[in-house]
Amino acid sequence: MQRAVTLGFALVWLGTIAMAQTPKDFAQVNQEFKAFYEQKLKQHGIMGSSLMLVHDNRIVAQHFYGLAHVEQNRAVDENTIYHWASITKTFTGIAIMQLRDRGLLKLDDPIIKYVPELKAVHNPFGPMEAITIRQLMSHSAGFRDGTWPWGGDKEWQPHEPQYWSQLVAMLPYTEILFKPGSKFSYSNPGIVYLGRVIETLTKEDYEVYIDKNIFKPLEMYRSYFDTTPYHLLKHRSHSYYLQAGQRTSARFDVDTGITVSNGGLNSPLPDMVKYLNFLLGDPSKQDVYDGVLKRASLEEMWQPQLPITPEAMVTPDGKNRKNQIGLCYFIEDNFGQHFIGHSGGQNGFISHFYVRPDNRTAYVVAYNTHAIPTEKDKAQDTRQLDHEVKEWLFERVFPLFNKP
Repeated sequence: MQRAVTLGFALVWLGTIAMAQTPKDFAQVNQEFKAFYEQKLKQHGIMGSSLMLVHDNRIVAQHFYGLAHVEQNRAVDENTIYHWASITKTFTGIAIMQLRDRGLLKLDDPIIKYVPELKAVHNPFGPMEAITIRQLMSHSAGFRDGTWPWGGDKEWQPHEPQYWSQLVAMLPYTEILFKPGSKFSYSNPGIVYLGRVIETLTKEDYEVYIDKNIFKPLEMYRSYFDTTPYHLLKHRSHSYYLQAGQRTSARFDVDTGITVSNGGLNSPLPDMVKYLNFLLGDPSKQDVYDGVLKRASLEEMWQPQLPITPEAMVTPDGKNRKNQIGLCYFIEDNFGQHFIGHSGGQNGFISHFYVRPDNRTAYVVAYNTHAIPTEKDKAQDTRQLDHEVKEWLFERVFPLFNKP
């Protein structure tokens, strides 16, 4: 198997202001992270990866590793475009809040008010009118996890259903799996139904609405959905699967079809940093940011709706960990810190971002290889790597930026 080219770890010090805001011991910790990160990427067989760390709206470190496209021997760089999968859900949530703030809907409205086709779903727990937009945003409406319960794994099959009519045809064979609002259970179809709400109320395709009302004002000019514009193809990362030491290519440049609101986002990391800065807030741009979504409405999305685990976990050092769901964002209390984030995984890509609002620090990371462990060989596992990177940064990097 061809080994990924290691391009090293790039620290970007953006002028004297960024240097003044960087803790004095940050450089040393970053060197330790460099060694850890590169070793883990090699261990898990990752072809290409990128990471950017932001503090006070400035990139304080960035890392590009390996190959964006093995067959072309094309290296990862700051222009490399990744597929962000379920991180798309956070943009869908912002759009719903925009429509709420304009008075076009209420979060506790029944979903069938806007998606009447859902009346055909079998709900053994009561009327479909009881299922609300809020429950869809908090993954508590009772819908299953998978969007399409069969197919999509053969080359001749679409990666995802392409048309709304396909989902509508399945609704009479769909059931609510638990009492709506009673617990968290991750659901991709629920977010697709929210995308349908956006299209119904705005009379625009989901992709057009998000581009006009989120991407453009945030200057995310190289972000898009589904297949890549021709002028950006030279930056598009391929993606790969790795299992039992064998690497295979995933589909290139897939179309998520009608599920776009659930997982269709593609973007380079500099654009994703613009998104992180919106989440962090910036006094110099707050008028623009408020034009996308008022800060109060954004922070409303970060209020816990339901626990993800029934009880907080306690680590060996006695620290509590609590995972909760807000409105299209996950909320984590780990290592005595409070984080907002989301992850994504689809078609060989795995990614996540986390924001710590109180010390104005955030990061985003993407991998273009899904290493899948087997019973006989558990050494290579991208999801384990993803967890290890998160824990390392939570424990050793974020606390460096605490205010004195």
